[in-house]
Amino acid sequence: MGLPQRQPGPSVLLLLVGALIWPSSCVSLELIPYTPQITAWDLEGKVTATTFSLEQPRCVLDGHAGIANTIWLVVAFSNASRDFQNPQTRAEIPAFPRLLTDGHYMTLPLSLDQLPCEDPEGGSRDVPLLRVGSDPGCLADLHQPPYCNSPLPSPGPYRVKFLLMDARGSPQAETRWSDPIALHQGKAPASIDTWPGRRSGDMIIITSILCSLAGLLLLAFLAASTACFSSLWWPEEAPEQLRIGSFMGKRYMTHHIPPSEAPTLPVGCEPGLDPLPSLSP
Repeated sequence: MGLPQRQPGPSVLLLLVGALIWPSSCVSLELIPYTPQITAWDLEGKVTATTFSLEQPRCVLDGHAGIANTIWLVVAFSNASRDFQNPQTRAEIPAFPRLLTDGHYMTLPLSLDQLPCEDPEGGSRDVPLLRVGSDPGCLADLHQPPYCNSPLPSPGPYRVKFLLMDARGSPQAETRWSDPIALHQGKAPASIDTWPGRRSGDMIIITSILCSLAGLLLLAFLAASTACFSSLWWPEEAPEQLRIGSFMGKRYMTHHIPPSEAPTLPVGCEPGLDPLPSLSP
């Protein structure tokens, strides 16, 4: 009489089922001890309202990546980074529109030869950085790959990590998630206060002085224009100098010289007339 066979307990069945349905994405990858961060180069616009600049992971993946491997940048909202599942094929790579629905996407695929260990030779013109969100027209271009580097839609904050994938799209290694990266947030036009009562005293004084100077300059211009063109509006009286052709002579008044009286001559003896014949014998 044989012993009855023991049926597997519920715990054993759960372990077997869990092993069968355990997703391959949960398989632990090789963790590279590197944390992405904003570039340390002294540059303007390292972080803007739609972009931020990361330092390149140079000499970080050399011992892990091969010629056929691709290094991807994973961008996620800070509160959605813990829910990100590494894709298992190239078809599962999330494109930029997934950021607004799932809170994450992948972009900037790089090969190992694009991340040299040497410092750039061209100075600041070849700064080794990765600018996230630097391609504003990528979504409008139909020939652009779906994992384009479009400007970020909100201030965030965001977290990023680098993911190493082979030619089939299977993940091989990954870095740590970065610290939260918040973008610069500009003011909305409607929130800008234009009421002069809210301005500082110095600004009001400077504005008043500039307005006064502008008024004085306008008055000076009008006075100069009036003086210049007044001769065209009101013609002057004839000057004392007489203008005859190109000759200019003065007119002298002789009223101070008394007129001389002409001598009285007898009738008939005017100059130029013949004397009258005498009537005496």
